[in-house]
Order: sequence, then structure tokens, then C-alpha cells
Amino acid sequence: MGPRLLLIFGVVVIALMIFTMVDVILTDRRRIRALNKTAWFFVVIIPVVGPALWFFLGKDRPDSEGQRRTLAPDDDPNFLKNIRRDEEQDERIRRLEQELAELDDDPPKE
Repeated sequence: MGPRLLLIFGVVVIALMIFTMVDVILTDRRRIRALNKTAWFFVVIIPVVGPALWFFLGKDRPDSEGQRRTLAPDDDPNFLKNIRRDEEQDERIRRLEQELAELDDDPPKE
């Protein structure tokens, strides 16, 4: 039972290291903290400790330091405000068109 568990642990550690290396490569440079990408790449080669350091210290979370997370349109206040503004503009245009139509319908005065 011992060698089998050790083999499973080794596979998990290697998979974690590969996943972390790919994550380091694909992460935008603006989200990386403390070190540069090259240094982090070599840090994550250290089994278990390297990936743990990367996930806890290496990159910013999407919601931290003023970065906005992506919102669905019905949850985004700016989107909803723009919809209301567009509806108000459409209503204003309809009223102006109606007023112009009423002015055009008047018979000429003699």
C-alpha cells in the first residue's frame, strides 16, 4: 500500500507543478506580484512549496485592488443606467415627432 500511495502522491505533485507552470505562463504580467514571470517559473518548479507560493503570493485575485469582476448585463449598474437613458431619449424623440406631426397637420391659416 505504501508504494502505491507514494506513486499517486508523485503524480499529483507533478500535475500540480505542470498546472502552475501553465498558469504562470498564461497570467497577464499586470496581475503578477512580487517577482517577474521568469522568476516565478523557476519558483514553481520547487515541489509543493512553489505552487503554494504562486497561488497565495504570486498573482492578484481578480476582485482585488480595484479590478472589477465581469458582471452580467442585468447586474451591471452602468448597463442598466444606459438602458434607462436610451429609453428616455427614445421617448423624447417620439414626443418631438408627435409634436412635429401635429404641426404639419394644421391647415394653412388665411
